[in-house]
Amino acid sequence: MITDDIRKELLKLQDTGYRKMQVTTIPTVDADSIIGVRTPALRNLAKELSKRDDISLFLDELPHKYFEENQLHAFILSGMKDALSCIKLVDVFLPYVDNWATCDQMSPKVFKKNKGLLLDYVEKWIRSDHTYVKRFAVGMLMEHFLDEDFKTSYLTKVAKIRSDEYYVNMMTAWYFATALAKQYESTIPFIETHKLDKWTHNKTIQKAVESYRITPEQKEYLKSLRRKA
Repeated sequence: MITDDIRKELLKLQDTGYRKMQVTTIPTVDADSIIGVRTPALRNLAKELSKRDDISLFLDELPHKYFEENQLHAFILSGMKDALSCIKLVDVFLPYVDNWATCDQMSPKVFKKNKGLLLDYVEKWIRSDHTYVKRFAVGMLMEHFLDEDFKTSYLTKVAKIRSDEYYVNMMTAWYFATALAKQYESTIPFIETHKLDKWTHNKTIQKAVESYRITPEQKEYLKSLRRKA
């Protein structure tokens, strides 16, 4: 079975020192599910696995047992060439994602040339109550819709998010900080008029002030917009 082959290979690639670090940086994942394999090795393995005729058996076998299996799943989808097949498989996989690393490192290249299709799914994902489905939706808006395909309405969609989940709010702050760097004039009114909750508002400013893409003058103004109450 392909899953047995994968697990044997993952154990060969295990780095126990790296595993100790991962356990602390990915707290939402059960420590027993982390083998400890470095990302470059996982990406290389994913490329090899994607060539197998039986790879669909692995992709269909959800939920996976190990964190690294989720990582492989994400990397395999990220390398797919067919946009429709890819996005359907992403849609199936997202509800099983249980950590920020798998969520953020899943970035199918094929989406760059199929943004209309992606946007249809983003509209669905952003309404999800699942932490990492929603986080992925915001991440896709940040990655693909803050440049030539930018619309202010996308800012509005993200600004409306209200969540008690740290990993949702952190991605929202990251999105708005990036939007300030790329679309400052359209984004600053959302900060000036307090469209975000207090924590996300202040975290956005913090991340923007740390960015080299924000001018010194903009940083000083943003600092003046921090909320204390």
